[in-house]
Amino acid sequence: MKNDRGPIGIFDSGYGGLTILKEIRKIMPQYDYLYLGDNARTPYGTRSFDVVYEFTIQAVRYLFKQGCHLVILACNTASAKALRTIQQNDLPRLAPNRRVLGVIRPTVEVIGDISKTHHVGIMATPGTVRSKTYELEIAKLFPDFKVTSKACPMWVPLVENEEYNTPGADYFVKKNIDSLLQQDPQIDSVILGCTHYPLLRDKIRQWMPDNIHVIEQGNYVAQSLKEYLSRHDDMSKHITSEGTIRFLTTEQADVFQAKAAIFMDTAVEAERVFLE
Repeated sequence: MKNDRGPIGIFDSGYGGLTILKEIRKIMPQYDYLYLGDNARTPYGTRSFDVVYEFTIQAVRYLFKQGCHLVILACNTASAKALRTIQQNDLPRLAPNRRVLGVIRPTVEVIGDISKTHHVGIMATPGTVRSKTYELEIAKLFPDFKVTSKACPMWVPLVENEEYNTPGADYFVKKNIDSLLQQDPQIDSVILGCTHYPLLRDKIRQWMPDNIHVIEQGNYVAQSLKEYLSRHDDMSKHITSEGTIRFLTTEQADVFQAKAAIFMDTAVEAERVFLE
């Protein structure tokens, strides 16, 4: 971890973080990025807090060794189950001058300007829902808001298996949306609390009532990161600026490349790595 400058690290348990990377790169194409997907051990959404933490800190250490001074956990489950422990316990002794940020807080911060009824829905993986991180973060900023969460265990498999445009996707998307709105008919804003879900965008729009604002994370996370770097020149000076992206995966590289191309809308080249 001796490198003085390096890329921005983007970590996800699978492919969903590519939707975050894509949006970040749209508004900050000048920086270098290193994407790491722990595809061999995905999904994280059904794993325990301890396991998600262990896997996530392994990835953070790896990215630090690759020269990253700033790492984005582009995974809601990792952000919910591991981020706070890493920030409070690991960084002070592991790398006090480096930073690890998540995707939940930037998403929550925009809710106050969007929701008029102050009734918000969260659609996420079972792990993120169980963590109650969204409820806790929203309560800190907007204590008068009512939050209703719905776990959508089939949505990530639909995306990962390229079934997101099939009748099967219609069934599960409609079922989960109907269930959420039955719990609270006053919801006027729904956060898509998983970075895979933008690929289900068309199905979600089809079955979500028109009066409900659907909040995708990518643009908000990207804008938040841009503002963060503008406030922290000490961090931005440690980021290299050649406009490059490298893709790493714990899965077979050819498998990753085929699926990642769907998320990035372009061909990608990846290399396989091992975390420990």
